[in-house]
Amino acid sequence: MTTPAPTPAQPESPGPESESGSGSVRGRLRGDEGGIAIYTAIVTVALLGIIGLAIDGGGKLRATERADAVAMEAARAAGQAIDPADAVTGSGVRVDPEAAQAAAQAYLARAGTQGTATLSDDRTQLTVTVQDAYATKFLAIVGIGSMSVTGHGNARLLHGVTQPQ
Repeated sequence: MTTPAPTPAQPESPGPESESGSGSVRGRLRGDEGGIAIYTAIVTVALLGIIGLAIDGGGKLRATERADAVAMEAARAAGQAIDPADAVTGSGVRVDPEAAQAAAQAYLARAGTQGTATLSDDRTQLTVTVQDAYATKFLAIVGIGSMSVTGHGNARLLHGVTQPQ
């Protein structure tokens, strides 16, 4: 009788328990599949939010600066409306309240804004307040479509040859 020749030993194929078992590196990492994608999505949304806040915050600052500039220019325009009766008689340089109000409102209308102009009791100090809005770019996604801005400007009437009086 002949005995069968020994066959070379076949490597044992790993079973399902050895691939996902706690001893295998591949098995330990398999539970983290997709974690990087979720992390990337969360970080991307957070970064877009921060960028959006920076852009809309900067936009609101620019809109506030513009409102201040418009208010200052409207106050200067109103300051041009002096009362000729007081100026000609030499009793003083004062603003004509109605003409100053009309000049300030006309300037604000040309600038495309709305606001109020007030005059001091002695009619030498003008204050203009402008209300406007900044249309948001990124915050509109979360329901904040615009942010209100307010600007302030003052003008004081000065006259004199060698120094302001």
